[in-house]
Amino acid sequence: MEGRDSHRSKAPKPRAEAEPKSAVLPINLVTIAVIALCAALYARYISTRTIELPPQAVVLFDKTFAHMLGKGARITEVARNDSFAFAHEAPIWDPKTEDVYFASNAGGALGMSGLHANNRVGKISLKGLGREVLNGTAINLPVTYTVQMTNGGTGPYYGKLLFINSGRGHRPSSLTLTDPAPPYNTFVLLDNFYGRQFNSLNDVKIHPSGKIFFTDTIYLQDFRPDPTLPSQVYRLDPATGAVRAVADGFHKCNGLAFSRDGKTAYVTDTGPANGFRETVHSAPSAIYAFDVDPKTHAFTNRRLFAFVDAAIPDGIQVDKVGNVYSACGDGVHVWDWRGNLIGKFFLGELSANMVFAGHGRLVILAETKIYVADFAAMSFPVHYPA
Repeated sequence: MEGRDSHRSKAPKPRAEAEPKSAVLPINLVTIAVIALCAALYARYISTRTIELPPQAVVLFDKTFAHMLGKGARITEVARNDSFAFAHEAPIWDPKTEDVYFASNAGGALGMSGLHANNRVGKISLKGLGREVLNGTAINLPVTYTVQMTNGGTGPYYGKLLFINSGRGHRPSSLTLTDPAPPYNTFVLLDNFYGRQFNSLNDVKIHPSGKIFFTDTIYLQDFRPDPTLPSQVYRLDPATGAVRAVADGFHKCNGLAFSRDGKTAYVTDTGPANGFRETVHSAPSAIYAFDVDPKTHAFTNRRLFAFVDAAIPDGIQVDKVGNVYSACGDGVHVWDWRGNLIGKFFLGELSANMVFAGHGRLVILAETKIYVADFAAMSFPVHYPA
């Protein structure tokens, strides 16, 4: 009967054996596209971010950096303009006047310059600056029309400011000497390679021999024609006017510096940066070291000195004992002469260049801000004659 049958226990039905789960996930074109997008976004993130730290911190990776810092080391903001990237590159320290010269960003964000507008050269005085905040403002210099898109600087060279300029439109890249006093007369040292325009001249340093070395790179910028020469380092002999290439094989050579004795050269390669085009994350973001031939001044024995973890290594300086400093995506990184990262002046923002303003004082350019780092390192003169 139906009632009785309902109380009888029913035999359990045999369960089908579960199929073993595959260790391989089914992937279609949509999945691949999503993974690729996530990877690209993450690559962009890690290329511009580092560990979160308070602004203006000092990060130690080695005890030798603590010795360099000494007692009471600090980083001070001394000038700021949030609406204008006035402090990009070309830092020059004049020990006679205690002025620091620099150039605004050429063509970049907040640079207020491009194909139809030149960038600006400015200065700030550090005279009387002790450990108090300067709160200074940049003074623009009315440099001549031949100085276009200044990007590098060093000296003084026989009392003049040695600027290297990327050029703008049909106006060529050039090496110029500018009088630091009004009316700021300017003389063009070089503006071509035997009749051919340079691409975008970038950085310049004076060798202890008095020869002038500079980099020419291939940034794809909207204010310059397409490049026609390789990324190379050149040497100019001011006595004869002779110019020659001394190093090649770079993706985008940028910053340049010498050891105190001039026997070692350092060149930064800012491969990922690509002007107004897409960033190339797989390109070298490195510093290379070279031996400098004492007779020909050719750069030989190329070797990888350091690879940068935050964006790119831009401007570069060397102190008296051979420590190497480079402006990077989160501040200034410092390596010992062996290439070991020993510390950072962490700003939490991009820095493009810096210059020693005497012993124990490093002026750091950070686009819309200027910082001064006070610490115990010893510098050596980069002006000529020393």
